[in-house]
Amino acid sequence: MAATAKERQTGEHIAALLDDLGRSMGPAGRDLADELVHSIVEFYGCGLARVVELLRDAPEGTDPLTLLGGDELVGGLLVLHDLHPEDTLTRVGRALDEVRPYLGSHAGDVDIAGIDPEGDEGAGGLTLRLRLRGSCDGCPSSAQTVRWTIEEAVARRVPEISAVEVEGVTEEQPHTKLLQITTRPPDAPAGDAPGRAVPADGIRPAGTAGTAAEWQPLTGLPALADGESTVYESAGTTPLLLIRLPGNLYAYRDHCPGCAGRLGAATVDGERLRCPSCAAEYDIRRAGQGERGHLEPVPLLEEDGSVRVALPGVLLGTGT
Repeated sequence: MAATAKERQTGEHIAALLDDLGRSMGPAGRDLADELVHSIVEFYGCGLARVVELLRDAPEGTDPLTLLGGDELVGGLLVLHDLHPEDTLTRVGRALDEVRPYLGSHAGDVDIAGIDPEGDEGAGGLTLRLRLRGSCDGCPSSAQTVRWTIEEAVARRVPEISAVEVEGVTEEQPHTKLLQITTRPPDAPAGDAPGRAVPADGIRPAGTAGTAAEWQPLTGLPALADGESTVYESAGTTPLLLIRLPGNLYAYRDHCPGCAGRLGAATVDGERLRCPSCAAEYDIRRAGQGERGHLEPVPLLEEDGSVRVALPGVLLGTGT
């Protein structure tokens, strides 16, 4: 299919804009603009390559639009141009379904309270309002890890959401907005150029200012049967205790609040974890609650054979 007149005009317009920048800002400005255009083209090239890969390997009878919409990279590009087959509310629901097993470990669940435009005219994107039910009340670390888990899942599936407000999570610091994809620049009329793009890997920062969580894959994990645990250690990261119970894998900081000892040799008895040093017991499924304190839960997502955890700054490095 030959390029349309509009497509040819768009290409000519880009070249004219680059020439204008070169004249007004000099060679340095032109070089910067060229680099920006190259990065955008490369980003879309990754998307096109992913489309070809998905369609080539798709099983017979697969709906192509559903297949493309379910991919993080391609789905984000479809959102960018208002082409995604699912609306925002549907994709929010799918994101929350992903994290409900983790929320269940905190004896809680989450409901959608609303989706609102940010600002007076919605120029800043969309704000997702969630209502947390039955979370670990009175435990800031547990509440914050719940937020990180929700935000990461929402950012991957619903990039047009720029902020998440969670009722039931106490705000101790100003909250950092999610990076987002918008369907068009603020105040631009429909049909204008698309808005901001996100990294091709789909990972965006989450968390509060100064304590942003970094999502990291856990590689080389041994296979754990129900009732088994292991300590995961890697360079630059505080050791983590991972415990497998029927239906879920749980991660906690390897630290007993009762005696400050490590939990690597702890005994798992049903859904209880017993410290090997002081015999303090903690409820594994209920976010590590115990009579002598509270374990520090770490957000964990297990999908497609991979495990990722969200580590705030306090758990990065060798400090305890």
